[in-house]
Amino acid sequence: MTAPEPVSAPDPATAASAPAPGRAEPGAPYTDPTLGIPVATSWRGEPRNRLVTVGDSLTQGFQSCAVFRTDLSYPAIIAHELGWAEQFRHPSFEGRGGLPLNLEMLLRDLEDHCGPAVDWWDTPAVLFRARRFMDEVEDYWERGGGCAPAAGTAINHNLAVFGWDLRDALDKSADVCSRMIETPRDDLVRQVVGNPGERAALRTLPTRPPGAGAHTQVSAAAALGEQTGTAPRGAAGAEERELDPEHGIETLIVFLGANNALSSVIELKVAWSEEGYDDLEEKKRFTVWRPEHFAAELQQLAHEVGRIRARHVIWCTVPHVTIAPVARGVHGKLEPGSRYFPYYTRPWIDDGAFDADRDPHLTGEQAAAVDAAIDQYNDAMAETVRAARRAGRDWYLLDAAGLLDRLACRRYFEDEAARPGWWTPYPLPRELRALDPVPNSRFLLSDGDRRSDGGLFSLDGVHPTTVAYGILAQELIDVMRQAGVEFRTPYGGQPRTDPVRVDFTRLVRHDTLINRPPANVTSGLHAIGWADEALDVLVRALRVGRGGK
Repeated sequence: MTAPEPVSAPDPATAASAPAPGRAEPGAPYTDPTLGIPVATSWRGEPRNRLVTVGDSLTQGFQSCAVFRTDLSYPAIIAHELGWAEQFRHPSFEGRGGLPLNLEMLLRDLEDHCGPAVDWWDTPAVLFRARRFMDEVEDYWERGGGCAPAAGTAINHNLAVFGWDLRDALDKSADVCSRMIETPRDDLVRQVVGNPGERAALRTLPTRPPGAGAHTQVSAAAALGEQTGTAPRGAAGAEERELDPEHGIETLIVFLGANNALSSVIELKVAWSEEGYDDLEEKKRFTVWRPEHFAAELQQLAHEVGRIRARHVIWCTVPHVTIAPVARGVHGKLEPGSRYFPYYTRPWIDDGAFDADRDPHLTGEQAAAVDAAIDQYNDAMAETVRAARRAGRDWYLLDAAGLLDRLACRRYFEDEAARPGWWTPYPLPRELRALDPVPNSRFLLSDGDRRSDGGLFSLDGVHPTTVAYGILAQELIDVMRQAGVEFRTPYGGQPRTDPVRVDFTRLVRHDTLINRPPANVTSGLHAIGWADEALDVLVRALRVGRGGK
């Protein structure tokens, strides 16, 4: 069930022996986006592309095993608050609930046709209905209307593709993805869309005009950066304001790296990177990148990002994957004051039912080693930003890992002995504090009528809900304001005064998991557990960066 640790796996004790520059103590968040290094700036005009994002599922807006409402991704939320939502281009995945499989819509379909009763998963009718739903989704994205690439020629501003890691962002293009997509087959057993990440790329990255299909995420962003103040006044899409003659992008957000470690908790398997980590095919064997391999990839990515004509670049650190409720700690903490549990398994397996000889799991030692690797990823990212700022570039660091650590319920909030000296609970916006119950980082549950727990993670236990994406958007907006980015009213375009705050009332209204979760997400997590065990939903739908069915 678990793989032995390699000899050179990161040692958590060694990794945390001394704080990296910019951290108050080992493991503490980076609280200053500038890392204490001032940069003198002088701008003229306004870049045509006010916001561009490079990233993975967290940036594309993935929820509940699918990318669906990309208009509610954190970049789209920021664009709304910028007063630039109408100009912000992003791909659409609304057909059949999104790609590859919308778990929320699956459960709602089962609720509508089989009822919310807690014993419905025992009947053949529910399995038949679920298979039918999944077959329709598979047909749509592999052979139907969803298989066609995007028809437009304008490059999207949100260039993120779910499941992608650093190497994918550097090497994958629409042309490469087209070659990687296998011949569709109507599989009666594995009814999940094949090659979903590559199919998503064909709707995200440019494919037209001829030659555009060679663009990767990074080179597509670079092409947007070249759109400087050269357009004649009155040209289609030209702004009334003077265009920046040097920068085609105002703010570029880079949020990559989670998929260099996330598969460890999705598959509950630790396979450390070896030779071939930088090859698109060979790397599918690995679930966690060794810090030295991550640093080598990051160096290449930073070099390419440094060539993009963007005024401000914000790098987001990699969250600790063991906080996501897709892997639940069981059997109490390893010892008093420890951050870790002896075992991590599926969230629907409770302590009394867990059997280490039978159930898939990671050990606490493996979880600590993965987190130690991620800490080193983030230190390398901080050093990248530090070097850029010393060279005069207006780059920033948003510590997304520290943000999630401050929201972690079981690791810190419920265990005072485990709290490090730097830890304080994250202050939720008042609109979220007013909800009952207040959203938290546990797995989302329903009592049949309303949400009874969770609220920050969607039904896949990995990706945020809409309101949680709003929290990330707020943190990025704060950094953008520090960089001097002007935010304008969504309607009318008038400059906004500080503090610029996300409209969480709007997000709560749109967040169906917050205000009306499926009634069959019961307190025992039986519905999610059944879907995974009977349909193999979670691993197949979340294993999006590793190819095939």
